[in-house]
Amino acid sequence: MDDTRNVTDEYKGMPIEKIVAELDKKGCGLEIAVENLDRDFNMGTIVRSANAFGVRKVHVIGRKQWNKRGAMMTDKYLHVVYHKTVDEFMSAVAGKPLIAFDNVAGSVALHQTTLPAQAVLLFGAEGPGITEELRTHAAQVVAIEQFGSTRSINVGVAAGIAMYAWLQQNYL
Repeated sequence: MDDTRNVTDEYKGMPIEKIVAELDKKGCGLEIAVENLDRDFNMGTIVRSANAFGVRKVHVIGRKQWNKRGAMMTDKYLHVVYHKTVDEFMSAVAGKPLIAFDNVAGSVALHQTTLPAQAVLLFGAEGPGITEELRTHAAQVVAIEQFGSTRSINVGVAAGIAMYAWLQQNYL
């Protein structure tokens, strides 16, 4: 029987548990966190990108429910951890620098930022961004430079750009 899952050829025919174990051995030191206040439909894109870039853990802060369809089952191959509160999340990532991505006043341009090797990159919900409560815990707030007329880019796209920038600085 053909394996039609969205996995690279080296993982075809392997059970999910074995794929996860293999990926855990070679994953990178980056973690992703998303504040999920409104059942954001971008979560699937963020999780799929995290999987593609070798991220092994995605933190979901707030609502547990999200649109998994966009993840194309990639959530099965990494560790998605749910936190009901900001305090619960902060306890889970204690000791790791939290880098918030949001285009707010006082943020630093991505091209001027050094992203730490063992970082947690934080993204907010589409529209409202990261809550002030959570943003105050960030070691740094970073904005992705934009040159057109739009106020912001899609949070799923922003997460992909940020993850790749981290890879360029720390992994490639």
